[in-house]
Amino acid sequence: MNSKAKRITHSALFLALGMIIPQMFHLFGGTGPIFLPMHIPVLLAGFFLGGKYGAIIGFLTVLLSSTITGMPQVPILYFMLVEVTIYGLVAGLSYKKFKLNVYISLILAMIVGRIALAISAYGLQPLLGIQLSPKLYILGALTNGIPGIIIQLVFIPIVVFSIERAGYKFDEPSAS
Repeated sequence: MNSKAKRITHSALFLALGMIIPQMFHLFGGTGPIFLPMHIPVLLAGFFLGGKYGAIIGFLTVLLSSTITGMPQVPILYFMLVEVTIYGLVAGLSYKKFKLNVYISLILAMIVGRIALAISAYGLQPLLGIQLSPKLYILGALTNGIPGIIIQLVFIPIVVFSIERAGYKFDEPSAS
């Protein structure tokens, strides 16, 4: 398989995982905001495919999931589009392009993604006419998401190290 077809196939895999895994969590109630299951495939896409693909997968995952499953719902959809896109972008850029280690890349992606979430909540809320306190929304997202953040900090490095040690290459010829 040529490298472009391989990247598209891997992108489809991460996109599908980004839609399926949250649905599995929602079988147990509204646990998405707690365990953050959509974030994991997008972050992994950034680590394995680079920033450009991570960002595209992040954006499409949120958009398609909302369209097909109704989750995330409006207005959270708009904030998550920004946040999750940034996760994939920063994870990929920091790890693939700037060659930072997995932990620093992951923490940086998580911090920048949350900053983007805060900016989008403050910036979009008045434009969309939403009656939402951006401060309370951001605080709630941070505190409710602590279990998911811990899962990401443990699970993602294990997956990245395991796949790299196994010698599998996701075949990205240029670090983007």
